[in-house]
Amino acid sequence: MDVIKGITPETTPALEVATNFDELGLAAPILAAVKEMGYKTPTPIQAQAIPLVLAGRDLMAQAQTGTGKTAAFVLPLLQKMVPHANASASPARHPVRALVLAPTRELAIQVHESVMDYNKHLPLRSTVVFGGVDMKVQQADLRSGVEILVATPGRLLDHASSRSVLLSQVQFLVLDEADRMLDMGFLPDLKRILDFLPTQRQTLLFSATFDDNIVGLARSFLQNPLKVEVARRNPPAENVEQLVHKVKEDDKLDALIRVVKTRGIAQVLVFTRTKVCADKVGHRLQKRGIQAAIIHGDKAQVERFAALEGFKQGKVQYLVATDIAARGLDIVELPCVVNYELPYAPEDYVHRIGRTGRAGASGLAVSLVSPDEERLLAGIERFIKRDLNASPLPEAAPPQPLRAVATVATVAPPAASSAAASPSPAGARFGRSRAEPVCALLQPPIHPAEPAIAAPQS
Repeated sequence: MDVIKGITPETTPALEVATNFDELGLAAPILAAVKEMGYKTPTPIQAQAIPLVLAGRDLMAQAQTGTGKTAAFVLPLLQKMVPHANASASPARHPVRALVLAPTRELAIQVHESVMDYNKHLPLRSTVVFGGVDMKVQQADLRSGVEILVATPGRLLDHASSRSVLLSQVQFLVLDEADRMLDMGFLPDLKRILDFLPTQRQTLLFSATFDDNIVGLARSFLQNPLKVEVARRNPPAENVEQLVHKVKEDDKLDALIRVVKTRGIAQVLVFTRTKVCADKVGHRLQKRGIQAAIIHGDKAQVERFAALEGFKQGKVQYLVATDIAARGLDIVELPCVVNYELPYAPEDYVHRIGRTGRAGASGLAVSLVSPDEERLLAGIERFIKRDLNASPLPEAAPPQPLRAVATVATVAPPAASSAAASPSPAGARFGRSRAEPVCALLQPPIHPAEPAIAAPQS
């Protein structure tokens, strides 16, 4: 297999001069869309991958999340389909030519949003299909004809089996987050999908991580692929500070809240391994009066949309999620990710912490490690080739004594009867119409008619 690591002038000389999008050979309508989105300079993965895709090569591209890998395949595919762009109303003039597979609904939606952004000036049709919603609306879109289809594997098989979509004219296949797509859990569906596709096609695999087993599987259905790496193998994002706090399992919730409060973190994405744990943590946070939402595979689509939108709009402070969200969330300037439970797969650790520190911003990744998770931590350290030394939890701010505020009220007139008759100066200063000391807000009401409770006499 040909391998390109970084820039290799002997095999890809055009990459040396691709310092802006104008030099990548993209059509004017595509360049206009790129410029309208405010992009001027291609990222390393875009500068390296786009010329190779335009040259018709199969590709395995590895880049950190948040580095623009979606545009690295969307832009050249749009360019290659420009000759087929037409405004005909006939569905026959709009067969599926490009198929993009994504492992999660959230990622599929975000990829399709990027397709629409870059395709805004071309008469190419696109849609996205995923599970959890009624198939009928999706079937209507598919039967009207689309050139670009973004899909999750299960729902795509539903449509292909019911013949609401034909894939016999697909020329380009993209596997986004390819390591997950080729994981053993996705491989059977992938093989079934490949049976619907022509054998002559261009196949692209994009992901943040690859291991040797995944590379071997990919080699079986890619043709003479090139491999592009823009960073050392499987590194975490360099601009993400990684902290480890060792705590008992039963103390994790208090530790989570302490980290967020003491560091003044406005929003945090909290990862668990299981749906049961995600529900448990989310509900316990909510019981403490914390604005928290939960997202995992058993949640209805409308619930997942509501949770994501609430988090993106700042209405939710804690978003508790399983790894389903690690591959699809793209939240601008997310300050912190917390591993409430370490993942079983070290690759998932890289994807989790890649949700923060995106597009060059700094980020914080905190792992709460129980004694039972020491083995998982060691595996992550070997994978990222870095020691993650444990540090103490941040000191909680000392609680303010309740009487500290009440002492301010001692400037009120000393006579209790006069205080009851008219507001005290202290009460007026705090904007209150009653003569109680301010700290009475935090105490049970005291009724003057009742005698004070005295200590029992022995």
